[in-house]
Amino acid sequence: MPPKRIAIFAATPWEMGAVRAAFPPGVKRRIGNLSVSVCAVGDREYWLVQTGVGLEKAERNAARLLGDQSFNLMVSTGFACALIAADIGTLLVGREVIHRGTHSKKSIIEIFDMPGDERDLVMALIQNLVPPEHIGRFVSTDRIIGSASEKRRFALSTQAIALDMESSALAAQAQQAKVPFVIIRSVSDLLDEDLPLDFNLFLRPTGWLKGIGAVLSAPSCLLGLHRLRRQSLVAAEALTAFFRSYVAVMTTERHKKELSLIWP
Repeated sequence: MPPKRIAIFAATPWEMGAVRAAFPPGVKRRIGNLSVSVCAVGDREYWLVQTGVGLEKAERNAARLLGDQSFNLMVSTGFACALIAADIGTLLVGREVIHRGTHSKKSIIEIFDMPGDERDLVMALIQNLVPPEHIGRFVSTDRIIGSASEKRRFALSTQAIALDMESSALAAQAQQAKVPFVIIRSVSDLLDEDLPLDFNLFLRPTGWLKGIGAVLSAPSCLLGLHRLRRQSLVAAEALTAFFRSYVAVMTTERHKKELSLIWP
């Protein structure tokens, strides 16, 4: 029987590093110019893919991977901004995601929800780890939302529990390929806090100089950057802990049977 393949997508080296820490060393593969780490554990292969930040990069790299292999589950993971009351490092889980353009008057463009047996197994594990209010809708945007006031507006208008910049693009590719999909992210910034800097500057080809200039012109933001770094470390530890549990459970036949009783 061929192994079950799980594709796990994260945007940045820090997020992917947190995921990789949960797996044994993998085999590097090249799919076009996409580098993938394939980790075999038990009867599953975990394909770890770093997409880069944003909807466009996530869509392009997911399409490239899905055009080369078939998968039993896709996971969007990494850090997220909480749109509900939550602590740093809290796991938030999405069974559906919407896309909202930050400059569009439309609040909801599309809803993606791809269920399936492999996702049901993951959800059975998750429901033993997180409270029900931490499972819900995500919203993906085309830019970083940094102000607390704008986060609150997104929370009210979308009824989402968390915000990111990749999941709706990944979900759209999963839907097209008919692959079950789930979002599992940890909180790195909170609903009621402002980010210390406009990080969108660093996403533009020529924005790094402006970003560095913004830091130099407002040294007080260094304290905020240090706070955000500490929060990201806590969020990374939470991701590593979850994926270690996930791999252990999926590798143990007895636990698989227990999960099938929880989620028949």
